[in-house]
Amino acid sequence: MESDLTSAPPGLDDVEPTAVRPLVRIVDDHAPIRAAVDDLLTSVGFESVSYASARDFLRDDPVERPGCLILDVRMPELGGFDLQAELGRRGIRLPIIFVTGHGDIRMSVRALKAGAVDFLAKPFDDQMLIDAVNAAIVDDIEHRRTRNRVAAVRARADLLAPGERLVMDMVAQGRTNREISTALNVAEITVKVRRATVMRKMQAETLPDLVRMSDELREAAV
Repeated sequence: MESDLTSAPPGLDDVEPTAVRPLVRIVDDHAPIRAAVDDLLTSVGFESVSYASARDFLRDDPVERPGCLILDVRMPELGGFDLQAELGRRGIRLPIIFVTGHGDIRMSVRALKAGAVDFLAKPFDDQMLIDAVNAAIVDDIEHRRTRNRVAAVRARADLLAPGERLVMDMVAQGRTNREISTALNVAEITVKVRRATVMRKMQAETLPDLVRMSDELREAAV
């Protein structure tokens, strides 16, 4: 690793702090590499943990904790791409930064297509790794925040009566009370009452708030 700069960029300062401090996982079968990366990350304020194998990571890592994964491509038994695929099968989304001393363009394309956030060749520049870690953590925090927000919106939507959910969907589509009344074959005053109830139950202060919630639920269902 070579660098004249070893400072963490300011990106994390732009993200609202989480209750749990982000954790950087280092998975590499070479102890000197693990130690060097751990020392680098610690020196700029990141918290990290090292694993000598992918199986150790799968057995011991607190994957519910936000952060990212620095992952060697070639390792005995279970390689980096194998671990990436296994995390996908388990439904675990953790931003991955691949590092390798034997990489090529085809390998990097494969990693990025599978969802990796970066692909670095050894020996890598220290600041490049720090920048990649910072960006990966920001991405993970934002993803978790969005996931939690959508889960809260879904929980509120589940409390809506069927007729109220229909009104919510139609309002989000931009349909007027009269159009909704005609489509549902109910009185317009009924639509107004249901609409007010929807706004209250969904905790939407404005119509754009309700539209955003409806869009988030639809996108999450895809």
